[in-house]
Amino acid sequence: MSRTPLIAGNWKMNLDHLQAVAFVQKLHWTLKDAGHDEGSVEVAVFPPFTDLRTVQTLLDADKIPFALGAQDLSTHDSGAYTGEVSGAFLSKLACRYVIIGHSERREYHHESDAIVAEKVQAALRHGLVPVICVGETLEQREQSGPTAVSVAQLQAALAGVAADADIVVAYEPVWAIGTGQVASPEQAQEVCTALRQVLSETLGADAAARTRVLYGGSVKSGNIASFMREPDVDGALVGGASLVADEFAAIIRYQKHVGV
Repeated sequence: MSRTPLIAGNWKMNLDHLQAVAFVQKLHWTLKDAGHDEGSVEVAVFPPFTDLRTVQTLLDADKIPFALGAQDLSTHDSGAYTGEVSGAFLSKLACRYVIIGHSERREYHHESDAIVAEKVQAALRHGLVPVICVGETLEQREQSGPTAVSVAQLQAALAGVAADADIVVAYEPVWAIGTGQVASPEQAQEVCTALRQVLSETLGADAAARTRVLYGGSVKSGNIASFMREPDVDGALVGGASLVADEFAAIIRYQKHVGV
């Protein structure tokens, strides 16, 4: 089964809504000027919550073919939960994706596997596609091996997920996020293969064949093509490099400038 590559830019806590407009416009113009084939790769941007309405309006008004995603959501749909953002709100803003279980949420906000699973269900309730993040620290890798932590995290996140659910999985080794260290393509492939096996065992072969598994961790234009050559890597969740329009455009255009 052919899977359309997904290149997703996680802005984290960067760019206010005015900066977001300038960035999205520049990225779109850069891709157009380069003759980018819009159908070859799906592009998604994940701005901060405060930018979502502005970016949504821009994408609609200028017919920019980027998908919109949020960086997190609440386990709750509504109620007295100060500071939380419901999946219902994100759906009304035409978000297609939402990141769940990012390592920064797991570490800084102490999100457990159980909370991640609840957030996956919350996303699916509102028609959002959860981008389920998994990955190990260097200490965990040394203690448990390269796949054990990610496999366990994904198994927990998939609890109660229907076989026909639309999801994305993102493998982000914590030791390679923002550190300059990068997993080798072979290391990424090893873990992504194990994750696809979890999908097959949990949701069935069809789900495993259609679900995109991304790599994230110090992804740049100079290394993206080597990852995309691996059969079980279907795209990238990009952090810092997604904040530089020319660099992010080069990552999106990996097929052209390297010839994958």
